Amino acid sequence: MSAKEKYNEFVQKMHRIADVRYANAVLQWDQETYLPPKGAALRGQQMATLSEIAHELFTDPALGTLLNELSTAKEITKQEQKNVALTLEDYNKNKKYSTVFVRKMSEATSKAYHAWINARKQDSFPVFAKELDELVQLKKEETQILGYTKHPYDALLNEYEKGATVEWLDQLFDELQAPLKALLGRIENKKAPETGFLHQHFDKDAQWKFGLEILKLTGYDFEAGRQDISEHPFTTSFNARDVRVTTRIDENDFTSMTWSCLHEGGHGLYEQGLPVDAYGLPSGEFCSLGIHESQSRLWENCIGRSLEFIRFALPVMQRYFPQLSTVSAQQLFGAVNKVQPSLIRTESDELTYHFHVMIRYQVEKMLMEGSLLSKDIPAYWNELYKKYLGVTVPNDKNGCLQDIHWSHGSFGYFPTYTLGSLYAAQFYHTIKQSSPALNEAVGSGDFSDIHKWLQTHVYQYGRTFTSDELCNKVTGEPLRMRYFMDYITDKYDIIYR
Repeated sequence: MSAKEKYNEFVQKMHRIADVRYANAVLQWDQETYLPPKGAALRGQQMATLSEIAHELFTDPALGTLLNELSTAKEITKQEQKNVALTLEDYNKNKKYSTVFVRKMSEATSKAYHAWINARKQDSFPVFAKELDELVQLKKEETQILGYTKHPYDALLNEYEKGATVEWLDQLFDELQAPLKALLGRIENKKAPETGFLHQHFDKDAQWKFGLEILKLTGYDFEAGRQDISEHPFTTSFNARDVRVTTRIDENDFTSMTWSCLHEGGHGLYEQGLPVDAYGLPSGEFCSLGIHESQSRLWENCIGRSLEFIRFALPVMQRYFPQLSTVSAQQLFGAVNKVQPSLIRTESDELTYHFHVMIRYQVEKMLMEGSLLSKDIPAYWNELYKKYLGVTVPNDKNGCLQDIHWSHGSFGYFPTYTLGSLYAAQFYHTIKQSSPALNEAVGSGDFSDIHKWLQTHVYQYGRTFTSDELCNKVTGEPLRMRYFMDYITDKYDIIYR
């Protein structure tokens, strides 16, 4: 059999594995959108079975033999060689997991998700505590399975951002804190923008229709995706032609839904832009969670909270919400960028947002090293919110129960939100350099230059490069904090003079 024939066999095997994984993803999407409560137990069993089948297919010794043979083949293209190398790396990592552990983890996350939903309804962390602790213990076991050199949390961080470590992130957050605090200190002494007009009654149906329109206007393809309602907004993809986003609606604050749509829409645009002919292969998968979050933060903030975008979007908003008819673009721009320490991460401003991330990072790091117990999370969480943001947490729902991530077992994810913000600012700076008239284009609702740049420099490469390699390739330098600090300083200089 020639190398090309072997590669084709490899592709067919990867398609089969992807089919099972994405079938499981459909069940998870349904679990978080439409599943009736009484279906929860059997749904967990169904998802665990599919996880087990996918793991068995991916750790099949025959696939390992094929990958090892292809790893030395010279007759296939460089991109094909990269697909083989990355898949072999994934294969060797997945061989470390037993089928029993994979099933146990899937069942635990399904139970934890439903416990989290009930805990939020009852505003009671203890309702979630048992299932959360089971997950924490499994994640600690996973750090041993994967292995690490210095800190157990490194093993989980690497799953979301390849090469990320506690040592690196400690330094990054330490360096970021000082300028953020200094800027916050200067802003606190200035007159804050008026925001009262944001907190009126905004009809749920009107918000829903507006959200759909704003997604269409920014380029989200509803022939290859859809939007639904969920407890916590998220994006999932079954292939580049079937991408699902969700949002949630607060009838007393339309900004929650609006910028949730832009955030998840950024994720959705990335998934829809990945190479469809690389289905099931690394070249058809996203680069990393840091880069994925760069796409959501770019559309939500760099674009969506810019004065130019507000000028474009305000007339659309006013069609759906007549109560905004007397509001100017400048007023709305100031209101949606108001800096104010708050309780909810997803609704926080771009400056204080990173303190929310630091708090979660600190909690997760301590859970994995064993210096914090699951049952003590609420008290420690509340302590950190007082320390970092100066706010008093009134209840569990608005405190440690606000995020969905732990119920998914997604420990190690949160730092990618800050990394994504840093990448987004650096990418947007580069886009502006390549398109000097970008501000005017955004002001008129023309996002074609942005789409073209992202497709050319981010989407098409899939997982071919690491985040650092991609950043170097498309901006000419590694990740630099100064682009983000310049970006938010310039924005707040306009608003706070």
